Amino acid sequence: MFAHGQTVIQLMEQLAPKHLAVENDKIGLQLGTLQKEISKVLVALDVTDEVVDEAIASGAGLIIAHHAIIYRPLAKLDTSTPAGRLYEKLIKHDIAVYIAHTNLDSAEGGINDWMADLVGIAQEGRASLEIVHTDKLFKLVVFVPAAHEDAVLQAIWNAGAGETGNYSCSSFKLEGTGTFLPGAQAQPFIGKHGQLEQVSEVRVETIVPQSLQRKVVQAMIKAHPYEEVAYDLYPLEINGPSYGLGRVGKLPEPVKLIELAELVKQVFDVPAVRMVGDPDTVVRKAAVLGGSGGRYVKHAQFAGADVLITGDIDYHTAHDALVAGLCIIDPGHNIEKIMKPRVAQWLTHELIKRKYKTVAAASQVETEPFRFI
Repeated sequence: MFAHGQTVIQLMEQLAPKHLAVENDKIGLQLGTLQKEISKVLVALDVTDEVVDEAIASGAGLIIAHHAIIYRPLAKLDTSTPAGRLYEKLIKHDIAVYIAHTNLDSAEGGINDWMADLVGIAQEGRASLEIVHTDKLFKLVVFVPAAHEDAVLQAIWNAGAGETGNYSCSSFKLEGTGTFLPGAQAQPFIGKHGQLEQVSEVRVETIVPQSLQRKVVQAMIKAHPYEEVAYDLYPLEINGPSYGLGRVGKLPEPVKLIELAELVKQVFDVPAVRMVGDPDTVVRKAAVLGGSGGRYVKHAQFAGADVLITGDIDYHTAHDALVAGLCIIDPGHNIEKIMKPRVAQWLTHELIKRKYKTVAAASQVETEPFRFI
């Protein structure tokens, strides 16, 4: 069977959770409906006329794109304008458009990590240039009959609870006695109506990040044998993992700026790059940021990077970086196209794992607006 539209997006939001997006970023469903079965998903960087024609020809009912097609509230929908005709074509062919932008940038294993991997930035010590979200931590306490503690614990661990730094499956257990009196309408797993029951129970404690709180609680309730589950959630004063834009870290070995620029051309499949700095400068630590990274020059400097690899650097920002001693390699905004095959492959794998016939494919349309001569 084919996956429902909402199912596809639930999977996508496992890769790029919406709470990782920068405030007021235009993400999520922008056009159409997800209340339908989807046989094919087309993954694109931009939604252009050519991309929509590709979706129509391939039978895609959903486009997942990186760049929004609606940037600001619409005062009217005039189908004689280029944007209006694009929206009209999508609606007539029942193609929904969903946007994953800065949430896909910030996500662990998202665009900025893919960029860092291609450039060769080491995993160890890799950090974000700017933090956009820090998970709050909660302590989950649940009371479970002794014979079911392992099943409930496994369920909440599988849902993401119990992660502490480099350790997983963290918990604390304390044995005790639980009491309850089933009412007339109750359907007790243990005990009888109108009779006070005493049961050997285990108090189980673990840590849950706020972003996974709902998922963990649902998994816990599903695995718990009781009709009414007794549990508590306590906010903690310590923070969980942080997520952000850009990545910075050490290269496996020192390299000249000109050599790194050639590597960037190769791995991002671009015909040219713009470079700021002496070509013979030795680069040991590099920063990357997908999209327009001009405002992150100071972030890269503060992080100790020798070079910032990003797009859309303007003339004055280039001068500022040059004076400050920070090199820049600008391969353009379009290098974010690396998200197309990676998102399509990830989604297809997750759909197949759940036995859906729905497939995701990377758009083959080139949306780079610049021509190099």
